Amino acid sequence: MSANCRILLLDDEPLILMDLEFAAEDQECQPLTATNVREAMEHIEAQGGVSCAVLDVTLRDGETCVPVARELERRSIPYLLHSGDLNRQEGTLAALNARLIPKPACSRRVVETALSLATAPLDTAKSH
Repeated sequence: MSANCRILLLDDEPLILMDLEFAAEDQECQPLTATNVREAMEHIEAQGGVSCAVLDVTLRDGETCVPVARELERRSIPYLLHSGDLNRQEGTLAALNARLIPKPACSRRVVETALSLATAPLDTAKSH
């Protein structure tokens, strides 16, 4: 992956966030970490933007990733959901209609999958 790749990682669990951050760095991608909606939106708005994202569905203080997901969709930025809360979040998951990787999962696989979403249109274009 190129050095100008910037991946948004939204998760309120510090250890999971750290594992995802290391996995992104291993892929030579700049991790942009956030533990809540406000921080995630700041990364999206920042100069340089975001190439793709990994979003935990349920965050602290009753927050969910929905506002972040909607903003990413508005900007045509690919993202995936990474959640261990599948039963409680069934409605949210269906409403977002995004790729889901249930927790627990290998951080490397989660990041690689998100990065593949970011490069998919380019790969498709190259193969024709």
